Order: sequence, then structure tokens, then C-alpha cells
Amino acid sequence: MSGERPRKPSERATGSGRSGSGSGRGTGGTSGERQPGRPARSSTGRPARGANRAATGRSGGTSRTGGTSRSSGTSRSTGTSGSASSTRRSSPAASGVPVRRRRPATQARVVRPSPKRPGRTLRLGHTERRLRVGFLLVAFVMSVFAGRLVQLQGFDGAAYANAAVKERISRVTLHATRGEITDATGVPLATTVDTLAVTADPTITRPDAGQIAETLAPILKVDQQELTTKLRTPKTRFVYLARKVPTQTWKKARDALRAEGFGGVLTEPDPMRTYPSGQVAANIVGFTGSDGGGLSGLEYALDGKLRGKDGHMVYERGLNGQQIPLAHSSEEDPVPGTNVQLTINRDVQWAAQQAIAAQVKATESRSGDIVVMDTRTGELVAVATAPTFDPNHPTKSPAEDRVNRPFQEVYEPGSVEKVLTAAALVDSGYVTPSTKIRAPGSLIRDGRRIGDWWGHGTINLTFAGALARSSNIGVVLAAEGMPKKLQASYLRKFGMGKPTAVRYPGESGGTIGKASDWSALRRATISFGQGMSVTAVQLTAAVAAVANGGVRVDPSLVKGFVDDDGKLTPNPTPKRTRVVSKQAAATVARMMEQVVQGPDALATKAAIPGYRIAGKTGTAQRADSSCGCYRGYTASFAGFAPADDPRFVVYVDLQDPKKGGNSGSGLAAPVFHDIMAFTLQKYGVPPTGTKSPVLPLYW
Repeated sequence: MSGERPRKPSERATGSGRSGSGSGRGTGGTSGERQPGRPARSSTGRPARGANRAATGRSGGTSRTGGTSRSSGTSRSTGTSGSASSTRRSSPAASGVPVRRRRPATQARVVRPSPKRPGRTLRLGHTERRLRVGFLLVAFVMSVFAGRLVQLQGFDGAAYANAAVKERISRVTLHATRGEITDATGVPLATTVDTLAVTADPTITRPDAGQIAETLAPILKVDQQELTTKLRTPKTRFVYLARKVPTQTWKKARDALRAEGFGGVLTEPDPMRTYPSGQVAANIVGFTGSDGGGLSGLEYALDGKLRGKDGHMVYERGLNGQQIPLAHSSEEDPVPGTNVQLTINRDVQWAAQQAIAAQVKATESRSGDIVVMDTRTGELVAVATAPTFDPNHPTKSPAEDRVNRPFQEVYEPGSVEKVLTAAALVDSGYVTPSTKIRAPGSLIRDGRRIGDWWGHGTINLTFAGALARSSNIGVVLAAEGMPKKLQASYLRKFGMGKPTAVRYPGESGGTIGKASDWSALRRATISFGQGMSVTAVQLTAAVAAVANGGVRVDPSLVKGFVDDDGKLTPNPTPKRTRVVSKQAAATVARMMEQVVQGPDALATKAAIPGYRIAGKTGTAQRADSSCGCYRGYTASFAGFAPADDPRFVVYVDLQDPKKGGNSGSGLAAPVFHDIMAFTLQKYGVPPTGTKSPVLPLYW
């Protein structure tokens, strides 16, 4: 066609061309017609640079020498292309446009993205690699889960199962009923009543702790804040809210909780020790602690027999803390404790406590004791002391009032001990009732003066008179004729210097020392009851030996043990020891009668009409450890009746009286009268119908 220049060999097409209707390759730069309304695109799919330029005679694609041409398909050439119908470009030189230097045909032109389009596109990673990494991660996690599952079910399964069981299993202690302590006739002095311990499961009560506490506090008589704290206790399923709650009180609390719809508050048996006779025999029986164990007295000494053996019940509980009715449960019954029967008679004990308490108060004494003993059996019928305490509320009384003084407190007995000196002298043949003694107004031993309770010059006394008139000088002069080792051996056979066979908790043995260590002064003072120490029970048992024909019977406090069928298993028979001959004992008894009856009797207040009474007064100086000196007195009286057929011994002492004097005849003898008369009547002991002999007191 005219105006078309011939192509040079160097301008042959080297790329490929694709027309709008198909694709084709040519050696001459095949031209495709541009489709209407569709711009030409570069090899990257974007519109080719200069695609919007107006060019007369351009084909539907973009054609540029040394560039790239693309129609609706893909077309590349290194030369110019165009259809025969296209209008040929006018020559740049002819149009006056500067001629640009052409790139080599082999150099591809970089097509830059349009500055108005988004940033460059991210390249995707390798899909296969991602799948492999993901699979490994999933496999690792699954292996961890699988290992933990094997550990839980295979190795730790039993432990977790046991833990789960423990969470729903409840073990309740079934407290054994503590054995009763009764008097000689079976009257309870200490017994056990059924009460409950109110408990809670804080895992259930914690959300409603405040409201539950508000409901329970006024019923259980427990501080509301204290209850709230317990109901919220962490990391536990068991707390005590109240102990020793009566059944009726719990029923009231239970109904109140049910009305409010609260759960998690439970109960368990919690037997309470009670003492129905109150203060009667309190210092003998003792008391128990909050756990039910004995803390003092026979409650402590016999705790092993009284306690019994606790049982238990195991059951499964539900979410509300209650037992699941049809779930597995087991129960081991408790073994009740053994009942203990004492030798104490409650009525005599009560009378003795009333009498000594009244006299302690009247004389403003520090304390006082009464011991009543059966001379034939050695049984202690009453062991009273004042002040005392209520074992139902032991902590409300001071500690010194909770001890059993007749067993535990030692003191110098005074002239009551002269009975033992007289028995030893008569039994060993050193004196008789008519032995003559010239008693001066005083004696000097180791530089110390010894006198009598009344002032006198030299007087002539029989030994019976020395005992009846309670002359220290007369007894010392008689005792000094006996070897001191022999005198000490008699005292030991009477039970001095060692605890009694009762072995009461905390019992003291007193002291007389070694005869070889006795100085002249101490030997003299021991003869009339100073310079030695005893307990009230020791001295009572010694005097009872004289009343029992010279045979000492170990005192006893426990008669025996009673089983559930009421059968009594008695304690072993008390040991019996011959101390002095029967004749010597009878002789001393007749001399003791002169103390109560006769024209010169000192203790007429001890006399009981119709009965022959043998007795001995005592007024001793009290040793005061705070000053290391003697300060105050001990007033005492010991006696037995009927004197010619003795059945009971009664001993009375008052420690440090402040009113009414300090003599045993004035303060202790009246109490003896009351208790001996009551005891004889209680046991129905009749008078013998004989008269007391009259022995000469002077010569």
C-alpha cells in the first residue's frame, strides 16, 4: 500500500501475538484488532503504558517498536504491527517531535504499577510446608493430651478415685458412753447425758454464712461473728459450731434452718458429763475436760476404765451434707466405759460437807476437812473439804478449791498424834494407864522450851491423865524411855510417812524423817504431833487401827466396778496390818474415853448421849512456808464410837481459824458430834448400853 515502508530484516517479529479472537504466532508481528471499549494491557495484565493515547491509525492493541503489544489476548512483538486498514503514524521527524533513542530489541521494558493502585501484592508461602508444620503441631498437642490422659486413668486413676470417694465419704466418731461414778448405794455422783455437737460443712454454708449465723446464734448461745467465721472456713468440710448441745435445743435450731432453707449444718453424738449432786463429793470425783477425758480426781485416776472405746460410722453424703439413704455405710459400735462404785455414802458426804463448810465460815478458817471411815472395812464413808466447787462448772472456782485436801494437803497434826505415841508405849510395855509421871512446868530440849497448853508448875499425872489432859510434857517424858528407832517403826506401821493404798492422784505421804536424824528436840516434838507432817486420811486410818483392835486396814475409796448387767466386781480386799495388840488398843481406847466423859474431860462437846465416845483433841502450830516459821493453828478432833465396839471413826480439822479460838475441843469437837451422830443414825448403829470406865488422871 502507498505510504508503507518496506520492513527491514532486523525488524522481524521475535515475540508472539494473540488476536482478539484467538492466539497465533508469526514472524511478521501479527496484529490483532482491539476490541471496542477494552484497553490494551501489558504483559502484567495492567493497561499498557500509553494505551489511552489518541493515535490515528492505531490498531486495537498497543504497538510499539521494541515494546510489547497485547490485544484482548496476549501479544508481544519486537517490531511495529498494524492492520492494513490502520492509519500509519506520522514520522516523528516530520512532526517536529524530538527523536527518542530506542532501546535494544532484546531489552524488556519494565512496566511499573500505577501509583494510584494499592501496594505490591504479598507472595503466598509454600502450602505443603505449612500443612506439614501444622500437622506436627497438632500431633504434638494431641500427644500431650494423650499422655496426660494415660497418666490420669492409668497411673493416677486410683488416687483420684480415692480422693473423690473421700470427698463424699463422712466418718463420724461414735463416742463411747463414759462409765458412771456412783456412791456405795448406787446413787450417781457422775453420769453422762446424751447431747450433740453441732457441726457444719463450710463448702455448703459459705454462701449463706451470715444468715445461718444470724439464725443459730441466739439458739445455740454462741457469738454470731464467731459462727460466721467458722461457717466460712476455707479448705475444710468440717467445723464445730457448738458442743454439748441438748437435744431439744438442736431440734429448735434444726427447725429454724429448715424454715429458711439452709443446708450444710449437721450434728454428731457428743455426750456430756454431768454431776447431778453438784458439789457433793466434787473433790473426790473430780471433773472432765471438753474432750470427755478426766482432768482431776477419780475421773482422772480411773479414766482408762471410765472412758470405754469409741466406735465410728462411715457413710456417703450428698451435696447437702446429709447421708445418702441407700448408699454404702458401715458402723462399729462403741464399747461403753465401766461403772465405778465408791465407798462414799452420798448422804453422809452431804452432811459432812454442810457441817465443815458452816464451821469454816463461822471461824473464818482457811479451810477444813472431815473424814469418816468404817473401822472394820477401811471404807471411806465421807471425805469432805471446804471450800469446794461445782464440777459442772469447775473453772468458776479457784484452783485451790478443786484439790482434795484430805489426800493432798499435809500439815502438823498436833495432839491427835498422841494416840499413836500412847499405843506404841503401851504395846511395847513402857507404860500403863496408871504409870506415874511428874511433869514440870516446862522442858528444855536442844535449847528450846517445851510447855503445855495451860500453865502449871510441877504436877503429878498418870499416863492416862497425861493423855486425857493432853500434856505435851507428860507424853514427852514417857516417850523418851522408848528407843527412837522403835518409836519411828510404830509410826510407819500406822501408815505415817507414805501415801495410803488409795493412791489418790496427787496424794501426799507426809514425812516423819529418819529416826537416826532425829534430834532430841525433834524426837520430843514428834511425840506430841509437831515436827512431822500427815494428811487427814492418813491420820484417820491410824486412829482407826486403834479402834479396830490394833489392826490397821488400808483405807479404800472404790468398792468395785459394775458391768452393764449391774454385776459388781469388788476391789481386792484391803490389806490388814497388825500394829499393836488388841489389849493395847483397848487400853488406849479407854484412856481416850476420859477426853470426852468425866469430871475433867476436855471435849465434852463431842459427847453423844447414849454412846460411849473415845476421842482426842488437837491444837497444833501451823508451819508457814512464806516466812519459814509457825503462824496460825490447826484445830482438830478424832474419835470413834461406840468406844467399846467401834464402827466408825470421824476426824475433823480446821486450818488457821481466825474466830472462836484455836482449840480442837472448842472448834472441831462440835462438828465431830454432829457428823458422828448422823452417821450412827444413818447406819443404824445402836448404843452398846455399857458405861465408860473412870481412870485416875493424877496420883
